Amino acid sequence: MSTDSHKFIRAWASMGSRFLPFADAATPDLPLGRLLRLALFQVSVGMALVLLIGTLNRVMIVELRVPAALVSVMVALPLLFAPFRALIGFRSDTHRSALGWRRVPFIWMGTLIQFGGLAIMPFALLVLSGGGAASQWPVWVGWLGAGIAFLLVGAGLHTTQTVGLALATDLAPVESQPNVVGLMYVMLLLGMIASALLFGLLLADFSPARLVQVLQGAAVVTLLLNVIALWKQEGRHRSAQPVRQDPTFKESWAAFTSGSDAIRRLIAVGLGTMAFSMEDVLLEPYGGEILHMSVGATTALTATLAFGGLSGFALASYLLNRGADPFRMASNGAQVGVPAFVAVICSSSLGSPLLFSLGVLLIGFGGGLFGHGTLTATMNLAPKEQSGLALGAWGAVQASAAGIAIAMGGVIRDVAASQTASTTAYAVVYSIEIGLLIATMWAMAPLIRREAARASA
Repeated sequence: MSTDSHKFIRAWASMGSRFLPFADAATPDLPLGRLLRLALFQVSVGMALVLLIGTLNRVMIVELRVPAALVSVMVALPLLFAPFRALIGFRSDTHRSALGWRRVPFIWMGTLIQFGGLAIMPFALLVLSGGGAASQWPVWVGWLGAGIAFLLVGAGLHTTQTVGLALATDLAPVESQPNVVGLMYVMLLLGMIASALLFGLLLADFSPARLVQVLQGAAVVTLLLNVIALWKQEGRHRSAQPVRQDPTFKESWAAFTSGSDAIRRLIAVGLGTMAFSMEDVLLEPYGGEILHMSVGATTALTATLAFGGLSGFALASYLLNRGADPFRMASNGAQVGVPAFVAVICSSSLGSPLLFSLGVLLIGFGGGLFGHGTLTATMNLAPKEQSGLALGAWGAVQASAAGIAIAMGGVIRDVAASQTASTTAYAVVYSIEIGLLIATMWAMAPLIRREAARASA
């Protein structure tokens, strides 16, 4: 290697965490390269989320003419598995496989389930399209197949993400665990942005055959990314472990919820998540149906949403590392969401895709502030040796609330559309989200006051 190359590498390394986000999460035992490789499982999760809440719901509603209520239920099906995230995390804490692994078997099982769902999905969508040989099948067969595929993808990604984050916290020292978790979620958002841009490019000239090819490719890429992420990450411990009585899940959960304001925190997480999620299944159809945007343009909205989330997450990390109140940060995210949804509502009357895109960007930005604030508060206030359970509880409430909100969004839109114009039907959903954001700020207010009192004590 040349002298100039050595100088460049030393200069790059000397930048440190000031210019390299979350570089301080790396340690001598967990170098940044290994940490980034582990984070590839979040890229595969982000890719699946883009398909579920972005590309596929637009295609099914606009191109395949599937009712939005049915699509909302399908997209919400993966989140039926979400309440089990806390239990999965707890089980991976105490599991001992014959090969000496705790986390790897769960992540591998989740990967295979996710792969299977993506492998089934193209055939279900062919039946839904009603073209060619697929027209010989009743349409409900396509709905049933799509529902099973969505459920499998959701079960796989929730298992992979929950246990993958637990493995990341296992490998990292206690003092750097919050930064490691932050890095993992940044990689999730980056994976969503890259996947949305790539899917938008591949589907610019939409056809059912091209959609099948994209889904098949996503299944293979998911398997490859997760295998690379897991390679030589978790050590194998075959030696006899000292006998100790682990607490049951019920006992661990009781200890966690007995902590300071734990239930109120989870309620606030649920309300805020619903507020930022109810539009997930509707943004792309709204852009296509109301603003007449192309498939590629509406798929790019998912990248816009993820970029806004990444920006919010980055700003929240900067401020929280300098002592900002995580509850106030989450409340600020809810405040940003209010004008964001107002912009989305007004974009239809003004016929402005630009204003719509700006609103989507602000929704992502507010969601990033809210998500990082609640996650940091949960980690900071978790009882001793329960960070995994706390992380699982946060994820379970967040994902469950998102699933309920997504299903409600589609149903409310369809019911409203049967009584009024489509534009008004979408506006009803967005107005409800504004109300949920106000409720979130109300739930956060006592937490902010108590945190301020503790800080001044």
